[in-house]
Amino acid sequence: MDDNELKEIREKRMAELKEKMEHPGTTGSVIQVDQLHISDILQKHPALVIDFRAEWCGPCRRVGPAIEELAQEFAGKVTFAKCNTDENQQLAMQLNISAIPNIVFFSHGKMVDRVIGAYPKEAIREKVLRNFP
Repeated sequence: MDDNELKEIREKRMAELKEKMEHPGTTGSVIQVDQLHISDILQKHPALVIDFRAEWCGPCRRVGPAIEELAQEFAGKVTFAKCNTDENQQLAMQLNISAIPNIVFFSHGKMVDRVIGAYPKEAIREKVLRNFP
């Protein structure tokens, strides 16, 4: 590998990192949501799915990988996020999150659907397709 190839690889990687920082959620990564930034996130992302969860929750840990895979699959179309309910209790109360995992679907800032419980990836995908055609 010569210097020009290394330079091209570095430039490409830097452009990818810059894109992720400027437009989180469009690159297939799951973004973090908290009560301080929920309004901004709802405004920036017209098709948004938030996984309300907690670290100690076994079913939440089973749903997590499905959310990560769906974020990759729907990159650029639907933004996927996660929110720790232990750290964001006020937000959880505002959205009537009384059980976790609780996956909430927002279209243009309005809640349009929700899934409560550890549903399989295919069931969550069907909800995404139904809510964001």
